This record gives sequence, structure tokens and C-alpha cells, in this order.
Amino acid sequence: MLRLDVETIILMAPVILLALTVHEFCHAWAAYRLGDDTARLQGRLTLNPIAHLDIFGTILFFIAGFGWAKPVPVNPLNLKDPKKDMMFIAFAGPASNVVMALAAGLVIRVLIPMHLDINSPIIEMVFKLLMITVYLNLALAVFNMIPLPPLDGSRILYGILPREQANTYAKIEPYGVMILFAIFIFGGRVFHTLIWYPISILVRLFSGLNF
Repeated sequence: MLRLDVETIILMAPVILLALTVHEFCHAWAAYRLGDDTARLQGRLTLNPIAHLDIFGTILFFIAGFGWAKPVPVNPLNLKDPKKDMMFIAFAGPASNVVMALAAGLVIRVLIPMHLDINSPIIEMVFKLLMITVYLNLALAVFNMIPLPPLDGSRILYGILPREQANTYAKIEPYGVMILFAIFIFGGRVFHTLIWYPISILVRLFSGLNF
């Protein structure tokens, strides 16, 4: 897990901004491509991080290693197939983070055989920045795939379930945030462990290194 020394925090800041911004931009872009321009009209179809950041979700990234941004507004009435299209829109965010993690991991795998001087402060910082990029993007993707509203995983699960079961599942949406906070408060240690396990496996898979 991340050790929050000063250097790590400095390196984390731009990675978090990019990860959250691209994540939300991809939600907005997917919605726009599927026929809904609500996000565009509200200034969310942009790579400007100010338009997307949620203060608490961003701070949580530095504290817990995972977090979120402001949800992108989507009007299902503008979509041809709301149930299916909402699933694709939700998936676009985590998918973008997986792609960024994969790109950073591939760079690491290319650099390792070059036997660079790891004692060089610059080389060490580059590796650390790349590993932080892999970790934080995977953390954002894994966390958002949890099937609890308002996280992306809930939209994906709703799209997969048959109509009747999906409508029953949708009834927990008003309580999703409360359930999530209750998990943080009363099951924080267990929750963090369960989140960290798949992230650690994926970090190793993508980069070839433990973090």
C-alpha cells in the first residue's frame, strides 16, 4: 500500500487529478456518443479537472488509496436503450482507468530489462510515479466496480440483471450512499483489505512488480 511521505503525496496529486478527470470525461463522452448531451451542456465533457473533482472523494484518495469524483449527470430519457446504454456509460469510467494503468505498467515492463541505475534519484522517481499511476488507476477502477449506488458497478449490475430483478435491485439506490458510509465506518478495516487484495493482484499482473 502507499506510504504517504512528502514525495509520494507530491507524485500522487497529478496522478489523482488525471485518473479522476479521464474517468469522468469518459462517462460524459460515452453518454454523448449514445445520444445524451446533458453532461456536455453542464460543462462535464471536458478534461478540466475542476469540473469533475469531489473534495471528499479526492481527500479519501490520499487517506485510503481510493476515492471518487462528482458523478456525471445522465438523462436516461435521451438514450435509445436506457438499461443497456447506462451500463456502457458506467463501464467507460473504470475501463479508462484500466487502460491508463495498463499503459503505465507496459512502460515499467519495458524499462525493467534496460537495467537502469535504480540508485539515480530521477530514475527512482520515474519508477515510483509509474507505479503510483498503476496503483491509483486500478484502485479507482476496482472501487467503482463495487455494485453499490452511486458507484459504477451498480449501473453495470443493473444492466446485466433481468428486468424484474433489476427493478428490485434499483430500490436500494436511495440508500446506497448510506450503506457505503456505514461500511466505511463499521467495516473499514475489512473493507480496505477486500479492496486491496484484487488491486494488489492486478498491480502485479500489469507491472510485474509488487507495490
